[in-house]
This record gives sequence, structure tokens and C-alpha cells, in this order.
Amino acid sequence: MAPEQVRTPETHAPDHEHEHDDEGYGGPATLTVAGTPVEVRVRVEVRTEPHDGRLHWFGRVDRNEELSALLGGRATDVLVVTPRGRAEGRIGDVDLWDRYRLTGVGTPPFPLDEPPAPETD
Repeated sequence: MAPEQVRTPETHAPDHEHEHDDEGYGGPATLTVAGTPVEVRVRVEVRTEPHDGRLHWFGRVDRNEELSALLGGRATDVLVVTPRGRAEGRIGDVDLWDRYRLTGVGTPPFPLDEPPAPETD
């Protein structure tokens, strides 16, 4: 990839309010940590884990000074609310760009597309 194509946290944010496709969600969210709500932007994907057959969702929270001050690098439980859903999860694992990792098991904090109907003869 040429240097001008390198994607950084600041250069690959969506141009619109939020996006949702069959693999995930990127956009605004409210994270509630220990009773304190924090407005953030997230990017979350969802996959079915073949080892347990359950949905696992995971992603990152864009850098947010309020969240960083609240968490101080610690992991904790979190309520994730997007414009179209909510889910309990876990937040922790800070990367080099001060973005926190989000994880959860079960229904993600956004609706999933329905699978295609089975073909009939």
C-alpha cells in the first residue's frame, strides 16, 4: 500500500452519521461505564464463532479523552447503545492510538441483516 493510502484512525472514519452492513456497524454510540454515559464513535463487527456457535462482536472505540480519563487503561463491563440497539459488553485493551477494544457475546448493539431465504425447487 502506498503511503498516501495508509489508513489511520483519523483518516478512515465514515463520512456519514453511521454505517451498517451485514458485517458490522460504524458510528455514534453511548457507552455507560460504572453509571457514567460517554458519547463516542465505534466500529464493531460480528461473527459466529464455530467453537461455541455463538455470536461474538468486537471492535474499537475511536479515541475519546473523556473515556480515557474515566477508564485510565482499565478493563470493565460496559453498556453499548447505538441508534438501533443496545448490548452489554466488555471494554479494555488500549491500542497505540488510545482506542479501547469492545467485545461481547450474543446479540450485538445493532440489528443484524436477516439471512437469505432458502432456495426451493
